[in-house]
Amino acid sequence: MRTPLYGLANPCRCRVIPAVALPSPPLTLQEAAADQASGFYGDLDGAEILLEYARIQPPPYLLAGVGLAIGVLCGLTFSRLVQDRLEAWKQDRLPLLPLGRLETILPWIGLMAGVTLFIGGSLQVFGFGAGTALLVAFLLSVATAGALWVQLERLMEQVQAGNFKAVDFDNFDQFF
Repeated sequence: MRTPLYGLANPCRCRVIPAVALPSPPLTLQEAAADQASGFYGDLDGAEILLEYARIQPPPYLLAGVGLAIGVLCGLTFSRLVQDRLEAWKQDRLPLLPLGRLETILPWIGLMAGVTLFIGGSLQVFGFGAGTALLVAFLLSVATAGALWVQLERLMEQVQAGNFKAVDFDNFDQFF
């Protein structure tokens, strides 16, 4: 017969039974139901007994914070590189494209990684599993970053060709 977790006889903590060995956690709901029938867990049902053994990890605030810091730093770096390229084009008519040079791709990848970590860590704070949260965050960041990259290249093509027009974000036909 197993002893209850923390040596407690019932939830009201009226009677304490000394625990000699750490209890082995029930692996199935049937084993938890058998523990319930033993009476050591008071009026807890089988699912609540399983929760007694659940290891709850602290939320990954550090992961979200590091992701935010990486995303902000890489985003500022990328922004400055694009601004410098536009300034060089204004002054010396240096080509704006191709945008996919190593010096601009690395901060862009860092920005995507930071956003992925931030969204993934934030989803884990709200109870998502680590794998699911990071997969969803990665898919969101890749889709968003890809669409923004295409849009930025189109805008730079317009600037370089001299037919730049204001961007209307309400009209989604121009983005795709």
